[in-house]
Amino acid sequence: MQRHYSDNISIKELAELACLSPYHFIRVFNQAIGMPPHAYLMQIRVNRARNLLSTKKSLIEVAIQTGFSDQSHLNRYFKRVFGYTPGHLRNSIQ
Repeated sequence: MQRHYSDNISIKELAELACLSPYHFIRVFNQAIGMPPHAYLMQIRVNRARNLLSTKKSLIEVAIQTGFSDQSHLNRYFKRVFGYTPGHLRNSIQ
């Protein structure tokens, strides 16, 4: 997940890699990591997006590069994790 965070990764694919059923994989993953696979993937994506905000890439480029479907999707998850929007962070950096 760390290397392929921008890909559309399905639970079924991850479960097959672990040789588990999808439901069992989610339970085992949650016990090991402390959160479900989707929440973990979203956390990776918003952290990568935060790092990219110091570059000259537009917000939509950052969103697409980090695996979000659009800028509003990035904004929603980013604000949920950090408490402010990507635009607010970019403005404070500049």
